[in-house]
Amino acid sequence: MTTLEWADGRLRFIDQTRLPAEEVTVETTDHLVVCEAIRSLRIRGAPAIGVAAAFAVLLAVRKSRPSTPLELQAVLESAVRDLSATRPTAVNLFAAMRRMEEVAREAGGKNVAAILDSLSAEALAIQRDDIESCRSIGELGAGLIAPGSSLLTHCNAGALATAGEGTAIAVIAEAARRGNVLRVFVDETRPLFQGARLTAWELVRLGIETILITDSTAASVLRRGDVQAVIVGADRIAANGDTANKVGTYPLAVLAMRHGVPFYVAAPTSTIDAAIPDGEHIPIEERDETEVTHFGGRRIAARGVKVYAPAFDVTPAPLVSAIVTERGILRPPFHDSLAAVLRRGGAGGETP
Repeated sequence: MTTLEWADGRLRFIDQTRLPAEEVTVETTDHLVVCEAIRSLRIRGAPAIGVAAAFAVLLAVRKSRPSTPLELQAVLESAVRDLSATRPTAVNLFAAMRRMEEVAREAGGKNVAAILDSLSAEALAIQRDDIESCRSIGELGAGLIAPGSSLLTHCNAGALATAGEGTAIAVIAEAARRGNVLRVFVDETRPLFQGARLTAWELVRLGIETILITDSTAASVLRRGDVQAVIVGADRIAANGDTANKVGTYPLAVLAMRHGVPFYVAAPTSTIDAAIPDGEHIPIEERDETEVTHFGGRRIAARGVKVYAPAFDVTPAPLVSAIVTERGILRPPFHDSLAAVLRRGGAGGETP
């Protein structure tokens, strides 16, 4: 399954809001269509958002047909502003745009055609890097899953959220291929049901026994000893290991610690934001209140009620057992292990 595909100067993507009822692919040459798709969650998942942003910058520059490098730079900067206004929490979006900006600056002395070639090559490289990151995360993280394990995951951190097989789902899929996964419990993930609509759909396609539960049922399955490990993705990881992920992740981590179950985060190093010291400094996106007050286009909440609708919450580092990246499995203290993995680069295994 390819969530994002670049071909013939066009970006194609799966409209995730239509799943699982319909598999609809959108094709566009307009970066504003990509901006809207990111904002409306038709494209979602931190790594996928980063890849989409890179191609969106390329679309904007190609469509404008700049005649000079200066015009190209102005268009690129405008596209970056448009994309920056879509979703503030997913750091991969900003990392991808920085890479595109750096390439444009480095190629600034060349002609327009040469700069466009460089931008195209960089966008494709960002996509390839994510595919390779997913593969490495899956292979490394699978080593954490003991034979006969039942797992629990929240939201969607699979192929739909990345350019590859996913982050948390890549770990689950590889562990399943090794014969170590008995079943996977999937939180429905209110209010937009990414677990029920997307993760369950992916896992069933992979042939993995999947049990869908309401978010509030997680405590019961953990208490009964039905789960041997919890694994989730991430949208931003602070320098100390505090992790922002889909709202509902934090209470799941608290429950996992209460019941002695390891809580793993799987994410590429592009999700690490070393400039953010801790979770208190991570910007948390708030969604439209209708995502909570309405269901299937129909109002379910009393009129006049006030709504608090954060898209994410922050899991404090002490609740995280390990962070699985493409460069290694990181252990506490995360301030040290995260800094070390960013310094050394490359692939690896267990990182102290």
